[in-house]
Amino acid sequence: MTITDSRRITGPSLVLDRPGAVLEIHLPDAAVERAMGLWHEAARRLLDAVGWPGEALTVRRFTGGASLGLTAPIDALYAAVELNEAAWAAAAAALEGYPPPAYDAVVERLHQAIAEERRPAVVAMRDAALAQGVTFLSDEDQLSVGSGTGVCVWPAAEVPAPSQVDWSHVHDVPVALVTGSNGKTTVVRLLAAMLEAGGRTTGLTSTDGVHVGDVMLAEGDYSGPSGARLLLRQREVEVAVLETARGGLLRRGLPVDHATVAVVTNIADDHLGEYGVQDVEALTDVKLLVTRPLREGGAVVLNADDPLLRSRGAALAVPVVWFSIDPPRPEIAAHLAAGGRAALLADGALVLADGPARTTVARVADMPIALGGAARHNLANALAAIGAASVMGVPVEAMRRALGAFGRDTEDNVGRANIIGLAGVTVIIDYAHNPHGMAALAATVAAIPARRRLVLIGQAGDRSDEAIRALARSALALRPDRIVLKEMERYLRGREPGEIPAIMADELRKHGVPGEAVTMPGTELAAVRDALEWARPGDVLLLAVHQDRPLVLSLLEHLRGSGWRPGTPVPVEEARPG
Repeated sequence: MTITDSRRITGPSLVLDRPGAVLEIHLPDAAVERAMGLWHEAARRLLDAVGWPGEALTVRRFTGGASLGLTAPIDALYAAVELNEAAWAAAAAALEGYPPPAYDAVVERLHQAIAEERRPAVVAMRDAALAQGVTFLSDEDQLSVGSGTGVCVWPAAEVPAPSQVDWSHVHDVPVALVTGSNGKTTVVRLLAAMLEAGGRTTGLTSTDGVHVGDVMLAEGDYSGPSGARLLLRQREVEVAVLETARGGLLRRGLPVDHATVAVVTNIADDHLGEYGVQDVEALTDVKLLVTRPLREGGAVVLNADDPLLRSRGAALAVPVVWFSIDPPRPEIAAHLAAGGRAALLADGALVLADGPARTTVARVADMPIALGGAARHNLANALAAIGAASVMGVPVEAMRRALGAFGRDTEDNVGRANIIGLAGVTVIIDYAHNPHGMAALAATVAAIPARRRLVLIGQAGDRSDEAIRALARSALALRPDRIVLKEMERYLRGREPGEIPAIMADELRKHGVPGEAVTMPGTELAAVRDALEWARPGDVLLLAVHQDRPLVLSLLEHLRGSGWRPGTPVPVEEARPG
């Protein structure tokens, strides 16, 4: 029996419907029922002892273990984690036949932890925000109510009484939540571009950072609650688009209580095995959490070409806007006949269908990111953004302007199918990191004329061996002449150096790739150099870049400016982030 994770939950999550604590345990299936009963008994006893009799207990079973959740006051979540662990310690002792922790000492320690953490002013402000129906956000440094142009922010140590707040000036701005296995960041950027084209000051969070308009507030992965808090506390923000990644949903829960629209791009086999999420059905449950904060008049935008979403969408209690790049489906026809809405690809155009009405938003030929229609995954991303924009009231003309401009500049969608010409070599930089994303990208790149093709791939160590092998197999769709396997040394996550490239190389060998066509030069930057030194004019290089993208882009820019020619050495000292 092992504890694999113990954490605070700050918003509705897969296990709890409000803040609390969750414990992940692994143990034999035969012992789960008895273990759960013992934990439930111990947790209830401790909750009663600390004065939390109204808090709820929840168990989520999965093969080989369970998630154990308990709700708690928002100003005692660290204490709640400690209480949950103490309850499991008592249960484990009973299961394995050894003396349990001293009960009175445990209760005394919990009372002390609760007293040290207690912040009654925070609880009072949260209750007032709930009563006013506005967003409440809290962390160790700040507390806020409302969002964007309607936000009020205070230092955590200086929270006023609710009666001192002029609530007439507190309101929320429209919020979009975007999740899915692939395409999230592109959809976020496209939707933000449409909102900006419609005249609204737009903020966004993503795996690349937090932006308000053209201004970057923070760089890095901000697709979780911390990014949402930072963005929604900016008073100039009139509308917000939040990339909402699986990891943040599982570790902390939903970042906001209220949203106007939610988008789920697709569901793919990725990150399975973490936090008790062992199959795509459970992963779908995680992604669909974004429907919970939708307010009246809101809707969720779902991919009708994804079988799981198509099945689940029919049962949702919120309005659905479908999007699809495939031929018309009977389900969509019935949806539209009933007065529903959908964003569709039809006759070379992206069309917004609203009941019987049809409006052409943009021609595929006029969209830079569509690559003349070859980038079908970007057509899907654009349709998802159109669906969300329609819910947020963006005029069609603004959508059209955004789609006609987006992608002309590499900065519009950094790291997503960025095409760079380099002395006759076509270099494509992308973030593709799972089999589904790589397969979609390979299909696009395969349509680009090339003398030879190369693909550079790598994977983080928290994927299963089979997931790593699946990524290697998916790259074969490009029909590459060369495959470069990189090491992601900052993302080994328990793996040994060289282990992941070796697994990929073995899989490629099993599928008939000759050994001389595969290289394993080491780090991401070393792998990019290896690819460039192989290249000759007319070649296409697909580089899946993750951890060192600024360095890679800086290197390519230097090579282009210095007159570097394929077949000559790539300088080492000039790789500097721009």
